[in-house]
Amino acid sequence: MDRLPSGVYFESYEKDMAVVQTNGRWLLLVSFLAFLFLLPLSGNERILAVLNAAAISTIAALGLNILTGMCGQISLGHAAFVCVGAYVSAILTTRLGLPFWAGLIIAPFAAGCVGIAFGLPSLRVKGFYLIMATLAAQIILVNFLPYQLGELTAADTGLPVNPPQIGGIVLDTEGKIYYLMVGLAALMTFFSKNIARTKVGRAFVAIRDRDLAATVLGVPVYRYKLLAFFIGCFYAGLAGALFAHYTRIVTPEFFSIDMSILYLGMIIVGGMGRTAGSVIGAVFFTCLTELTNALAPLISESVPYLERSVFTFLNLAIPAILIAIFMIYEPRGLFHRWEIMKAYFQWWPYSKVT
Repeated sequence: MDRLPSGVYFESYEKDMAVVQTNGRWLLLVSFLAFLFLLPLSGNERILAVLNAAAISTIAALGLNILTGMCGQISLGHAAFVCVGAYVSAILTTRLGLPFWAGLIIAPFAAGCVGIAFGLPSLRVKGFYLIMATLAAQIILVNFLPYQLGELTAADTGLPVNPPQIGGIVLDTEGKIYYLMVGLAALMTFFSKNIARTKVGRAFVAIRDRDLAATVLGVPVYRYKLLAFFIGCFYAGLAGALFAHYTRIVTPEFFSIDMSILYLGMIIVGGMGRTAGSVIGAVFFTCLTELTNALAPLISESVPYLERSVFTFLNLAIPAILIAIFMIYEPRGLFHRWEIMKAYFQWWPYSKVT
């Protein structure tokens, strides 16, 4: 009679540190990727639109997770670096006439360099004071700078952006752009997962847990803090470039402080410090926003006297309430809850997991 295993034990460090550790996980991963690859054949533009938006949010959330979840550098201005990536790519392609790929490559590096500049205060301050420093990035890069550059950014009216073009193919529909969005999200997820397994990732965790102890152990704390800002903002810049070409217009209103808080909520609800948690959180909040927007017209018809501003308020209030609930009752996020469920079935009937 076959029984479920009471645990998975590895005979070498190489197997223990593998990204995909068991044959069962390989099968699940390949099946999931095949499902994503075949999904556009359904022809459902609504589902593809949600997944495209989730892919952009996933890339941005992964960057914030590296910065805040792994390295412990709290940022309340992540949307500002998404804004930098969006504007850099838009200006390069629209104003200067460079191809889409040029903007997609240059924008993340530009956002990363700007992130280093605003990450310099992390060398001397932490906690609340670092939050204020990153909030300054939000104010300067979103609320001030775009409006001072005149026609270059067209902040008042919005800067139009061309859809992505690869070779002679214009990615101007949800189905055409889907593979680019989801493919880059999967690639950046793989890189994020690998960062956690490297010397750099272990240094990030050491700084997060206790930077003074990391210094005593010989970790160059200042260098790794700035590296965390660069990598996190690099991800944000890539998400911004994709966002600009996906929406085909860039305006500072897209990158408000609400969006920065939402990115922070994604990694909190999903599971801070965990790559899979960032993906889960991004997909969760994207679907939640889509659900709220879908229910708004139905509620308006049922209760006509409700103003539209009520639904705008709900889009802000619901994520805030969820963030508060998870911080109180499940601070390790949805991914931790999934691990508990998985451990229960793995160890049953030999022990009880709580």
